[in-house]
Amino acid sequence: MNNLETIFADRLLKVKAIKLQPTNPFTWASGWKSPFYCDNRKTLSYPSLRTFVKIELTRIIMENFPEADAIAGVATGAIAQGALVADALCLPFVYVRSKPKDHGLENLIEGELKPGMKVVVVEDLVSTGGSSLKAVEAIRNNGCEVVGMVASYTYGFPVAEKAFKDAGVRLVTLTNYEAVVKVALETGYIQDDEVSMLHEWRKDPAHWQG
Repeated sequence: MNNLETIFADRLLKVKAIKLQPTNPFTWASGWKSPFYCDNRKTLSYPSLRTFVKIELTRIIMENFPEADAIAGVATGAIAQGALVADALCLPFVYVRSKPKDHGLENLIEGELKPGMKVVVVEDLVSTGGSSLKAVEAIRNNGCEVVGMVASYTYGFPVAEKAFKDAGVRLVTLTNYEAVVKVALETGYIQDDEVSMLHEWRKDPAHWQG
C-alpha cells in the first residue's frame, strides 16, 4: 500500500465521497446489498481535491501509458475527470455512452477517434468491471487500441479482476478497498468488529445480505 492510496482514501472519506455503513447497508442499482458506497463525482465539487485527482490521474497515465494519444471517459461518472485529464495532457478526448443514443447519429462514442489510436480509458470507480469493459469493447470496435485504464477507486472484487485479466486490460487506480478500510479503521470511522463484515461482503457481494 503506497502513500497515494492512503492519502486519497483519507480525502474521499473526509468529503463523504465514500460511506461505510456495515450495520445499515445500501442497495446498489444492481440490487446488491452493500455496506460500502463510493461516489467519486463528489470530488468535482471541491476544487483542491478535483485538482488533486486530475494531477494524479495525469501522472499515472504518463508513467504507465506514455504511448497514449487519446483519452476516453466512461459516461457519466468519468466524463468530467476524463476531460480534465485530456486537457492536462493536451490529448483528444471522447466519452463512451452506456448505450447508443436513441436519436440523431445514434452514437455510442461521442467525439472523434481515428482508427489506430492508442487510448487510455478513464473511469471514476470500478465495481464488477462490466460497464468499464463495455467501453473498452466499444473503443476496440472503433479500430483503436486500448492501452490501459485508470480510475480513482476500485473495490477489487475477484469477479472484476478476472474480467480485466480476460479482456487483457491493465487497470491502475489512485486508491482501493484495502486503503479505504485501513484509513477508516485508523481514524475511527469504523471499528475492529466491522472489518470482518466488510471483508465477507467483498468476497461475494452478489449474495451478501448483511
